[in-house]
Amino acid sequence: MATETRAVAKATTSSPEQTVTPAPRPKRLVSLDAFRGWTMFWIVGGAALVEGLQALNPNPLINGVVYELNHTDWQGLRFYDLIWPSFMLMTGMSLPLSYAKRSLTQTHHQIFMRVLRRFAVLFLLGSLRESIHFNHAYIVELSSALQPIAVAYLAAFLLIRKSWKFQASVGAGILVFYALLLAFVPAPGVPAGSYDRNANLVLWTDLVTVGRVLPEHWGTVICTLPTISTTILGMLLGELLMTGRSAASKMKIMGLVGLSGVVLGWALNPLIPIVMKIWTTSYGLASAGFACLMFLVFYWLIDVRGYRKLAFPFLVIGTNAVAIYMSESIIPWSRTVAIFTHPLVGTLGSFTPLFHAIAVLTAEWLVLYWMYKRKIFLTA
Repeated sequence: MATETRAVAKATTSSPEQTVTPAPRPKRLVSLDAFRGWTMFWIVGGAALVEGLQALNPNPLINGVVYELNHTDWQGLRFYDLIWPSFMLMTGMSLPLSYAKRSLTQTHHQIFMRVLRRFAVLFLLGSLRESIHFNHAYIVELSSALQPIAVAYLAAFLLIRKSWKFQASVGAGILVFYALLLAFVPAPGVPAGSYDRNANLVLWTDLVTVGRVLPEHWGTVICTLPTISTTILGMLLGELLMTGRSAASKMKIMGLVGLSGVVLGWALNPLIPIVMKIWTTSYGLASAGFACLMFLVFYWLIDVRGYRKLAFPFLVIGTNAVAIYMSESIIPWSRTVAIFTHPLVGTLGSFTPLFHAIAVLTAEWLVLYWMYKRKIFLTA
């Protein structure tokens, strides 16, 4: 970690055209890949797995888990509402780690050009995914997680060589600005401070700019702005992990940051409702706090306690998260596997949904494992 820290400092003070002297490559943060894989797991089949358990044996515990694996209808916060912020946090965390590694052999300008290419690829992949989903061509479709991730990724990178205090100020400033925007700016038919599902500034902006409102009233345009704050928080955590602090000190800071976000988000809830679909400031704080705490568990178990073998199934998913996420739109995994599982309905009975979910997850994981063993990583 000390090598990484010196590399970042040297890259920050070097001229844009100066190449940093090669040094040992920084180690990959295994807990980050595992956390990414665990988060993606619920998207690509984990939720279906639990629903299969519910079909087999419904009980209060399983019913409660299924409830958490669906988005909140409007106001409130469930586990499934934390998946997107977790990816924003992880995007930010990977930035300083990747920058330190690439700074050993590349100039800042070269790294910036790569960031621009990755931004473009992620943005276009988001366009492709949503165009397939809606069966209509959409170049800009910010309801896809990939396009806001691309925007926040680029925005955060522009701060990569700034001090942590400046980065934190920008992240906090964005949340404050967004809160004031929704609280005090009215629109035709929308009073200032309205967070109603059918009347809010986010919805009105979408109607004016993209000419439509998504099903369930998911916001797109201006609510991409606060996602940058979560990404900046992730960048700060990544920089923290690169310091020479002890693991205990790093965990203490991450825990404090996570708890502060959760407490502040819920404290604001009476004034600014926690609404994921328009990414209110209270939601941004609470969800980022929970995401930070979840990563803390992975960091403690994997990088501190050394339980890496237990994390391997998620590591395989996490190292190719973009590939499996995109494949869900392009490859009909469930329908293809159903060709083989459907004939067993009469035999398996209520066990069929669970068996089908296991079969789909197994097929997806084996493909990812094949890619992992051959070091094929589609990171956009």
